[in-house]
Amino acid sequence: MKNLTPVTTTMSVIGSAHALVVGIANYQKIKGLPETVLKDAKDIYELLINPQHCSYLPDNVQLLLDTEATQTALLQALAKLAERSNQNSTVFIYISSHGGQLKSGSYAGEYLLPVDTDFTSEALLAQTTISGTQFTEALRAIPAQKLVVIFDCCHSGGIGQPKDTDATEIKTGLPESYYDTLKQGRGRVILASSRSTEQSYILPGAGNSLFTQHLLDGLKGEVIAPGGVIRILDLFSYLQPKVTKDWPQQHPILKAEIEENFPVALYMGGKAATPLPTTSPNDAYEYDVFISYLAKDADKTWVRKTLLPSLESKGLRVAIDSRFPLGVPLIISMERAIQQSRYTLVILSLSYLESSYGEFENLAAQHLGLEESKYRLIPIVREECTPRLGLRILFLLDMTDEDEFDTNMERLVYQLRQLPAGRNG
Repeated sequence: MKNLTPVTTTMSVIGSAHALVVGIANYQKIKGLPETVLKDAKDIYELLINPQHCSYLPDNVQLLLDTEATQTALLQALAKLAERSNQNSTVFIYISSHGGQLKSGSYAGEYLLPVDTDFTSEALLAQTTISGTQFTEALRAIPAQKLVVIFDCCHSGGIGQPKDTDATEIKTGLPESYYDTLKQGRGRVILASSRSTEQSYILPGAGNSLFTQHLLDGLKGEVIAPGGVIRILDLFSYLQPKVTKDWPQQHPILKAEIEENFPVALYMGGKAATPLPTTSPNDAYEYDVFISYLAKDADKTWVRKTLLPSLESKGLRVAIDSRFPLGVPLIISMERAIQQSRYTLVILSLSYLESSYGEFENLAAQHLGLEESKYRLIPIVREECTPRLGLRILFLLDMTDEDEFDTNMERLVYQLRQLPAGRNG
């Protein structure tokens, strides 16, 4: 798909963007959540319809708070999204509420908990909630191929005990396998505020939950926005390290089945994005980036004729093997380049993953990042492949689509001119 011009993209985001925002704090029959949950939802809603920011049409955005967010109302709202959207639409769903799972028994599974959830028995729970199957079917009915579902749900604590003594206690939170199921389908992104083993925090004195505060900041204009639009992967790239830096025990997750880094909102009402920084940080690194790649065949051609010129045309200082000093052992030159560079790019391909030198370089870069408690390794996918787990847990910049190359280069250059994010705050 060709990159859209700013004008076309702007019109598309304004005219065919739909949203559902849900916040439930005061449950009728189970333990409630902090009032911050309601402020989170209200602030997201107001930002989406603000013409100076996201610019969604007010008639296309529905807000359900507390008593409005019944099981019936939620299902009707999802059905309304399916009716009003089409394949070219953007659909944005934000949910801040209880989510839970029954681990065993006849009603085992995952559930979203509306305000009228009844947990006096497992049977009533299943009847008054939205099961994982129901929610998955509701999402599949939405034809939009740019669909984002954001969960800011706590994964710890309880919701109260069932009166039915034979009932299984419901475990608060939704497992990551649930998000994997929801993402299935073209153009689906699931973004959750934390891992299933973590809590989603509200810092003392804060007006919003930690995750939603950074989500709001990103949508207000803090995120990089090529072409005057905020794209989903750029939004996650912005907020994930921000959340973890403020609270190292919380790690937002993203699950996606997408073919492009699609727009989810306008940047500052469609204004031109703030120009990208043109200079590197004033630090001690000799190079902005070292490129780790397999110096043969297609990888060599792409790196030296496409990637390297693009980086250097932006004024970046690049360390690469073709410039290593003669007469020095290759391993020593690799180590020096990694240590002297702010970041290391790992160019992933099937051939690279089979290369022992490539494995050495990315392991060395990751180890150095661990020693310094900084994220200094950026994996780039040049061709479809499955890297080892240590790389998959990092954000992978997909460069397999030539039509997205310029946009992704802007994102990459922007990151290379930032100080590496800290792992521990």
